[in-house]
Amino acid sequence: MTRQDIQHYMRPGTLQLKSLPPLSLYVHLPWCIKKCPYCDFNSHELAPTVAHPVSLPAPRGGAVGLGRPGAGVLAAALPEQAYIDALIADLESSLPLIWGRTVHSIFIGGGTPSLFSPQAIDRLLADIRARLKLNADCEITLEANPGTFEKDRFKAFRSAGVNRLSIGVQSFNDQHLTALGRVHDRAQAIAAVEEAAQSFDTFNLDIMYALPGQTMADLEADMRQALALNPPHISIFHLTIEPNTYFAKFPPALPEEDLAYDMLDKITEMTEAKGLARYEISAYAKPGHRCFHNTNYWQFGDYLGIGAGAHSKLSFAHRVVRQVRVREPKMYMEKALAGDAITLDTEVSRADLPFEFMLNALRLKEGFKLQDFVEKTGLPLTAIAKGLDEAERKGLIERDFMSVKPTVRGYDFLNDLQQLFLA
Repeated sequence: MTRQDIQHYMRPGTLQLKSLPPLSLYVHLPWCIKKCPYCDFNSHELAPTVAHPVSLPAPRGGAVGLGRPGAGVLAAALPEQAYIDALIADLESSLPLIWGRTVHSIFIGGGTPSLFSPQAIDRLLADIRARLKLNADCEITLEANPGTFEKDRFKAFRSAGVNRLSIGVQSFNDQHLTALGRVHDRAQAIAAVEEAAQSFDTFNLDIMYALPGQTMADLEADMRQALALNPPHISIFHLTIEPNTYFAKFPPALPEEDLAYDMLDKITEMTEAKGLARYEISAYAKPGHRCFHNTNYWQFGDYLGIGAGAHSKLSFAHRVVRQVRVREPKMYMEKALAGDAITLDTEVSRADLPFEFMLNALRLKEGFKLQDFVEKTGLPLTAIAKGLDEAERKGLIERDFMSVKPTVRGYDFLNDLQQLFLA
């Protein structure tokens, strides 16, 4: 699909947005060492080879792998420079859509972005800075896998300009890590987090719960270890079976739903006792360490997504547009260099805007201001009045003349609450 001319997006329409929301940039690096059985993200395994050793796990029970030949898995050389060339070409083609706007956050996700060398990340960020106006305190996050950890690697990412690390620990239990198909073990996870803490004031741990065979005692042990590392931010994810994954074909036995709810309650109790407050359905943070990038998503902010399979949501004076890039990395690189990386470009209809806004905003514990709905959708409050009345009647929200927020019951039954705003 050829990229639309800027005049196409600026033409008159049915919405009237008085101002544009904050803008973020998402960069997708799609390769990983091994596809996890639960993962439905656009990630692609590197083919094994002896050509290029990288920092991968040593054998179980051994020391952290430092990328020495024979010390762990050897992965194919990434097409780092070629892929960054494609990313920057993609970005340059998109500049007319965001010209003059300030970028408040950058999130480099995957895949496993920490497979890319610090030198490649340094070049990527330098090329981005040369083309975009970044906010003075722009949050720049890199997703990292403990299986790609080596001494001083995270420090090098910090020197490259990354100021927030998100570490995909998932669990500190070796048995559960094996069941999840992770390429690291408990010792490597702890070593990676300790290394990250030396270089980053703000870092995040991803932790999963309701894992195959997981008991409440297992969950508490995972959380005690996570909290002992003193992270300023933790993201919590319920393991779900997604279509088109290995687990969808061969589903494991997961804890009962009631036990999963109890696990989440225990997580909230333990994190809050350590000063990490729940501010979003799956996020807990110490004061001053909330993730701006994700919060911008939940507040219906804008984001430009570049990279294989990346999604964008962009606002203009009279419309809100969503875009999707080509998924397959090799084809994406070819298309991006030709200025044709977008495979889907659609305008969000007036009928769908209320649900799209509420799907995001109701994830936040503090909810949203009613004026934000008007400003970010260009719609009147009457567009959500019926849904709000029904949600209040069912005890799923609290509201006044200024704002709306989910109740404890609303958080527990968030899907039911969000569905009240379907077109």
